[in-house]
Amino acid sequence: MRRPELVVAGGTAVVTGAAGGMGEHIAKGLARRGADLVLLDRDAAGLDRVVADIGRETPGAGVTPFVVDLADRTATDEVIAAIAADHADVTMLFNNAGVAVGGRFVQVSADDFDWLLEINLLAPIRFTRALLPLMLANGQGQVVNTSSLFGLVGPPGQSAYCTSKFGLRGFSESLRSELEAEAAPVGVTVVHPGGIRTNIAVNARVAEGVDPEEAERNKRAFAKMLSYPADRAAGEIVDAAIARAPRLLIGKDAKALDKLARLTPSHYWSLMGRAMALAAKRAG
Repeated sequence: MRRPELVVAGGTAVVTGAAGGMGEHIAKGLARRGADLVLLDRDAAGLDRVVADIGRETPGAGVTPFVVDLADRTATDEVIAAIAADHADVTMLFNNAGVAVGGRFVQVSADDFDWLLEINLLAPIRFTRALLPLMLANGQGQVVNTSSLFGLVGPPGQSAYCTSKFGLRGFSESLRSELEAEAAPVGVTVVHPGGIRTNIAVNARVAEGVDPEEAERNKRAFAKMLSYPADRAAGEIVDAAIARAPRLLIGKDAKALDKLARLTPSHYWSLMGRAMALAAKRAG
């Protein structure tokens, strides 16, 4: 079933991870298109800056900020309940917030693994559970879940992150299939960004079992691969949501590795690893 394009103006969009990176630019792009906004982030200063920017750039947009750490389930559920009660006109949900933990499975503690899953996977599911009924009642809506390049391929040292992003991909695809089977007026877009220029590598937790020097080298190498502009990626995400695209790959790396994983599902990492090493060498 092909749904009509999403009507942004006059609706309310909920955006997590809105204090910087793609989330900031998703919010600003939606405001320019006439949406009111509910913005969430744990970074109070960053969120204040984004709200002030939107107030200057798009003074007609209504903006409601919430400072909340999505790892805190009790606090997050309180915010979700407040959004559901006060913003019944919600038509867009952008589950954009995400964190990373560097280290192999045997190096990552259970607490760090659970912390990452809470933010990257379980919080999006709980936001969707609470807000999907409102979108259905409003007669239109789109859930946009930001997975990752590592929701397509599973490199070593990313077991926690890949678990969350493959899980979010599976949740998104199954939910979309269910809504389509019911001819529901709400769609689902799953986004797989490649190397987007954000602070996720800088802010990543490092597992206690990882050598600090090795961790720093890995962070620097990973950061060099993050070259795609966040504002450009955000524009593509907003356009995909409006068009109700089921899937969005951002960047040549995501598109190439998606094809590679499909063609060589058992051997793609050896090829991917050599390509990443060459790219890091050239960048250095």
